[in-house]
Amino acid sequence: MLTSLRKFARKSLKNNRGQGATEYILLVAVVVGIVMMFGPKIKEKLSATTEKLGSSIDSSVSDSVK
Repeated sequence: MLTSLRKFARKSLKNNRGQGATEYILLVAVVVGIVMMFGPKIKEKLSATTEKLGSSIDSSVSDSVK
């Protein structure tokens, strides 16, 4: 009984299958943290850029229609 428990423990310690899932969970946690920290700033920049692009398109279209 004790021998089989030792074999199981050794086999479990050598098993690296769970590392991939753990690494992915940590990576997702880091990305979510970064998005939460910089989300408002990115949203402001994106909004300003789309407004500039929209006004540029509007002026181009109105110039070509005249």
